[in-house]
This record gives sequence, structure tokens and C-alpha cells, in this order.
Amino acid sequence: MATYRLTVSYDGSQFKGWQRHPGQPTVQGALEAALLEISDVRAPIEGSGRTDAGAHADAQVASVTLPEDVILPDLNPALPEGVRVLDASPVADGFHARMDSTGKTYRYEIWNAPECPKEKVGRVWHIPGPLDVEAMRAACPHFVGELDFATFAKKPNFERATTVRNMTSVELVHEAEAIAITMRADSFLYKMVRNVVRTIVKAGEGRFEPETIPALLAARDRKAAPGTAPASGLYLEAVHYTESGSTPDLNR
Repeated sequence: MATYRLTVSYDGSQFKGWQRHPGQPTVQGALEAALLEISDVRAPIEGSGRTDAGAHADAQVASVTLPEDVILPDLNPALPEGVRVLDASPVADGFHARMDSTGKTYRYEIWNAPECPKEKVGRVWHIPGPLDVEAMRAACPHFVGELDFATFAKKPNFERATTVRNMTSVELVHEAEAIAITMRADSFLYKMVRNVVRTIVKAGEGRFEPETIPALLAARDRKAAPGTAPASGLYLEAVHYTESGSTPDLNR
């Protein structure tokens, strides 16, 4: 058997998320269908993690194991518009895109202006009203550290060992109408990024004091925090791996 590592970008606005669902368009389903069409090989393509319906990826990482007499073909000709394999490379046996990941970086994009350009519809969170960017920036450091993010996670349909995550950075960049919030952590809970973003934006709306965030974290209660930012602005920017052995970090 031969294992390959794929780096994939996609516009999630036309998909119901990463994970395959019978009868629904998903990114994983599109990749596996392309492999079957081109190589007549049916094999699971495992992603580094799920992304929500409507969310995007600059560099999702996936892995697939094929019979050693099958060379992974160029899947792009058989993929729908909006999904592209940026890189496909053989890696050591045993590599798994999710299990071997040491962390991820997500970016959330906001368009803060009365009108949203047509090309950005479905690709950002359009907020027409004014935002206090400095208040938003002041909220960001409160989410950095090894913290319990239970307040900022939707309960999934599976058991999780812990809701503690190590968030190593939360950064906000503001350029004209565009606001980007970037987060890096060892891993993320279900809808954690979108829930954190909603809290940061609420501070920008003047409806929330950044200094109260530690109390929200301590509450460990989803009902204590504001709602959820839309998936349209969320991007999986990079997946991180160790720099040694069979899993080099190609997204640095």
C-alpha cells in the first residue's frame, strides 16, 4: 500500500461541509468521487478535521492509502468548480492527516461596510453597521492560553475527552473595510472559532465588555456566551505537523 498527503483548497459555499453525506454535496465526497472516476479505485480520503457547511479552506490536509500499484492521479479535472488539490505527495506509511496533526490555524473574515461586493458574498460575514475595532482587538488576548473553552463550543454528537485547548495566538488585522481574525491552537472544539468570533464582534458592537471574557470562560456554560458567527467567513488556513519524520509542516 502507498500513502499520499493532499493539500486541498475549496470554496465551501456550495458544499455541506467536509464530511461525506449520502445525497449531499461535500468536499470529501467530491474528492472520493473524482478518485473513483479517474482511477476506478474506491478509497476513503481522510481530512485533518471537519469543516462546517459553508466554511472554506486555503489548505486543508487529507490523506489516502492506495494499492501500491496505483499512482495517485491528478484529481482536479474530475473535481467540481471551487475544489482544487494544490499538492499531492507520497508520505511514509502510517501518516494520517488528522491523527498526526499538531495544530491548526483558522482565519475569519469580516466585511464591515454598508454594501458587500458581489464577489465577497458567501465568502465573508457582512456587517453593515460600525464596529469598534479597538474593542475587538482588546478582546483577543483573553482567549490566548491553555483554557477551558466549554463556553465557546457546541456540544457534538460524540464524547470528547476534554474541552481544554491551548490557543497560542489570536490576532486581528484591520484594513479599510476588511477585518480578519486569525487563531492558532493545538486543536479546536466544534464551532469554537465561530463562537469566539461572535463574542469578539459583540465587543465591537459595544454590547459586550472584553474584560468579562475570563468570567465567561470560567462559567463553562454555552448559554453564558453570545451566539455563533456565520460559516461564510471561516477559512481553514493551515494544518500543522511536526518538522521531523514523515509529517513535515508544508504550511509554514
